[in-house]
Amino acid sequence: MDQLIEKLYSAYRQSYRVTTDSRQITPGCIFFAFKGESFDGNAFAPQALEQGAAYCVISNPQYRVDERCLVVEDVLAVLQQLARRHRKELCIPFVGITGTNGKTTTKELVNAVLSRRFRTHATQGNHNNHLGVPLTILEIGPQVQLAIVEMGANHPGEIEMLCSMSDPDCGLITNCGKAHLEGFGSFQGVVKTKTELYRHIDNKGGLLFVNADSNVLMEEKSRLMQAQTKTYGQKEGVQYRGSLIGSDPYMRFYFEVGDNVYTVQSHLLGGYNFDNAMAAVAVGLHFGVEPFDIKEAIEAYEPSNKRSQYKKTEHNALFLDCYNANPSSMKVSVENFARLKAAHKVVMLGGMKELGNDSEKEHQEVVRLVEESQFEVVVLVGPEFKGLSQKSVWFEDSEKAVAYFKMNPLKESTILLKGSNGSKMWLLEQVL
Repeated sequence: MDQLIEKLYSAYRQSYRVTTDSRQITPGCIFFAFKGESFDGNAFAPQALEQGAAYCVISNPQYRVDERCLVVEDVLAVLQQLARRHRKELCIPFVGITGTNGKTTTKELVNAVLSRRFRTHATQGNHNNHLGVPLTILEIGPQVQLAIVEMGANHPGEIEMLCSMSDPDCGLITNCGKAHLEGFGSFQGVVKTKTELYRHIDNKGGLLFVNADSNVLMEEKSRLMQAQTKTYGQKEGVQYRGSLIGSDPYMRFYFEVGDNVYTVQSHLLGGYNFDNAMAAVAVGLHFGVEPFDIKEAIEAYEPSNKRSQYKKTEHNALFLDCYNANPSSMKVSVENFARLKAAHKVVMLGGMKELGNDSEKEHQEVVRLVEESQFEVVVLVGPEFKGLSQKSVWFEDSEKAVAYFKMNPLKESTILLKGSNGSKMWLLEQVL
């Protein structure tokens, strides 16, 4: 394996490009052929070579054209090893970010802030898993001065494995909440897995940014032996202090630097984004970004991909937060919407996935919350909500909800769309 990795790394350094998509071949890149449910990347190896790939890493020898096709047992393992090899050569700071909720938004905010001073590279989208993290590392060329790597997990040991590749020098956990309980087994399993980032950085004597407003994270901080820690939040005595001003609909907050106070008007929905913004403030100040540049960077950032987005249509105002959902994020999203000053509030919630044996209990808790909040209309979508509420409109799936609201349009309403990506709540946007 070592000889193979050295051979690939020598070729990689000629272009600093790898790809898993045969449609994105560039001269000198390395093509990693993965096999999916509906495609076999191995079959595209000859085409990749014709288009200029230096090597193709494949698992099926029948597609070996010549010596440029390297046949291996596990394509992913080779990709990950190549990423580890490249990481050893990178003498730049790596910021690691994980957490149950808000890690993608936090990563985007941290990147926006740090890019005011450095040439940065950050995880694209939410490519934060066993495939996305090595690809992120291998996208880092010699011009990059600082890297921001997002890491996600749905089972124990995954953050530890991703840390073994990205080897972050510093980092943060946004929060620990109820998500992927099917894989983690319990909330304690979530905490143990997320804090694998803490333990990795602690073992190398790195730096951790800790949300002082989180009792769970502060307790975990007390277990650290070697890591430096810097705290942020609303409490007195933290190194980086700020406070939420309001969120109607956009989150507004301030942060303090010495005797100076900087007020930030963001494009983020919900007070729950305060923690994400303060994390970016803390990281930015640590790395020497000027406070006014931090303020401008956060104010300029506009969320995308149905995360904390506000949109006005011809007939309604939409709060789009339907990229993902778990009990923790569902709770804060509904509570924030309940506090919003608006007439004709409508809540449309899709089922939460990967909750295992806790699924019914957690969905019942969501129903209790929305019924107590007394919204004008509550729409529940997905089998997870079936039979749990007599006061709500229920649809088996989002397609049926779309068909209903196409025939029975809502007007002059303020609508929250929230649900796991698998619930496809984003489809409803077209009829609202």
